[in-house]
Amino acid sequence: MRYFHRTSLPPDDVLAEADRYFSGRLEPLESGDRNRTYSGTVGRIELTVRAEAGHYTLITLKTDQVGESEADKHAKRFLTEVHTRVDSRHVARGAY
Repeated sequence: MRYFHRTSLPPDDVLAEADRYFSGRLEPLESGDRNRTYSGTVGRIELTVRAEAGHYTLITLKTDQVGESEADKHAKRFLTEVHTRVDSRHVARGAY
């Protein structure tokens, strides 16, 4: 599965948030200037960030699982955490 999210957080802040969020849940496999790869028993998650339109960051998350796997739930929950960091009024809904 592949997920996309556009945020006003700078790419470095998104990567720091990913390191914080995924630590303890998944093991870091690869780390680059604009990407991270995490893996665990639930699967593999690849994160890529890139500046977009000058003021935004495009986040792309890709899992190696299909459908509603645990890896997908972690990926979607991470995007919710990023959204909440930008807008503290955002309320997380859903079982992920």
